[in-house]
This record gives sequence, C-alpha cells and structure tokens, in this order.
Amino acid sequence: MSEKVLITGANGQLGKELVELFTQKGFEVHGFGRKDMDITNQAQVKEIIHRIQPNIVLHSAAHTKVDLAESEPEQAFAINSYGTRNVAIAAEQVGAKLVYVSTDYVFDGTGTEPYDEFAPTSPLGVYGKSKLAGEKFVRDLHSEFFIVRTSWVYGKHGANFVKTMLKLGEEKKELSVVADQVGCPTYTLDLAATILELVQTEKYGVYHVSNSGQCSWYEFAKAIFEEAGMNVQVNPCTTEEFPRPAARPAYSVFKHQSLEINNISIPRPWKSGLSHFLNNID
Repeated sequence: MSEKVLITGANGQLGKELVELFTQKGFEVHGFGRKDMDITNQAQVKEIIHRIQPNIVLHSAAHTKVDLAESEPEQAFAINSYGTRNVAIAAEQVGAKLVYVSTDYVFDGTGTEPYDEFAPTSPLGVYGKSKLAGEKFVRDLHSEFFIVRTSWVYGKHGANFVKTMLKLGEEKKELSVVADQVGCPTYTLDLAATILELVQTEKYGVYHVSNSGQCSWYEFAKAIFEEAGMNVQVNPCTTEEFPRPAARPAYSVFKHQSLEINNISIPRPWKSGLSHFLNNID
C-alpha cells in the first residue's frame, strides 16, 4: 500500500517539484492547485482532505508576492494564515503528518550570525507576518508537523531570480544587482528532497532548509552568469537605490541546526545546486 500524499499549491514552483519527486518515489500523489482547492474555503479544504484521507499533507500553497502583500494585507492573511489554519485542522482530523513551507521573512534581518530555528522572529512586512501567523496556527492546531523555512527559492518551474537574470543577460551587457542583502539560495530539487527525507521520520519541529553557504544577490547574479558562460558585467548597488514597497531582511542566512541535530541530510552548497540547475535546463 503506497502512502497517500496531498500537495497544496501543486502548480507552484515548489509544488510541481514535490508532485514530481513524490510520484517518482512511489507515493500516491494528489496535487491541488488554486482552481481545484481554495485553501481559504474551510468547508472545501475539509471535504477534500477527509475524502482523500492522506497520510501526509505538504502545504506549499501561499500568497508569495511580497510587494503586493503590502497593498492587500487581508488577502495575504486570508491565504497564508487562515488558509494554513484550514489545512492544519483538516490534516490533524485525518491523522496526516503536515509540512508547512515557511520563509526567511519571519526574521527582520538585523542579525549578523546565521539564524537557528529558535532565534526570535520579528517580520518586517505583511508577507512575513502572515507566514509567521501561519506557523503559529500549525503549532497550535496540529500535533505532527514540520515547519520548513526556506529562502531565495529557484528551480525549473515558475518565475524566479535565476531565470530573470538569464533573461536580462540575453538583453543587456551590464546590470546592477543589490549587494547589501545576504541570504541562502535554495534549489527546489534539493528542498523537495529534504522534505521527502523529513516526512519519512517522526522528527517533528521547525527546520531551516536552504542550500548551504551564503551570498548576496550580487554574488548570486555573478555566479549565475559565470556558470552559464554569459559575459555580463554585474555592478553592486544598494537596497536604497532600488526601493520596493516591502522591506527585505538585509541578512537572512540560515543555520541548519535542526537538520544537524536530527541527522537529516544538509542540502549541497548553493553553487553546486546552481550548477546542477543550469546544466539541466531544457
């Protein structure tokens, strides 16, 4: 009997990667995009999860448009906080393990040392606040959960920084990229693999999952062009030179303490992940 896994946000950048990986590993996969399951509709969420009776729920659906969230906070909280509450309650009722994908935006980025899983949270903007409220619902309403915080996500599905840089590199010979925000790039393939490893344990709790090492967006962009063999001049600039509606954490480097303590594999260095991605683009 293969285990049943239900995936929310199945058409998203990470969701598609999870559907592919869990299918490949022999799970019975039920993927739901926004059109098939509106997570803000509690009755619908309950009906679907009770009907399918999954063993595992991977909750990757989210309102991720960070700048837009500032101008539509109700929408961000409806999806990221109350939507997560709806999924957590139904998953608990059917006895399913729950993975909630959270974010480095739960931190304010004023730190100077990598953040471990027990570091105090203090989100700067609506997106981070709504995701943190989602974490709280998971802790309060579910008993077998993995809160997986990740950062700077890219992969073969959907839009992301790496694809944007490649596109801009085709059009321009010179670019300015923010150099005063430092974090950890995360390749969806590696993130999905860590989630797969986690759900096969009972080592519940909060995990920081990103590729290992750290860089600024400027260093990330330079590495993308180097690895892709593109001759593009990248100039460092400051966050102030590129004002955005939502504040970003200036420093959101993760310490992978929970992975280490619980003997879960730590994802490969970010440059190796990037190299794998760029060498496997269709």
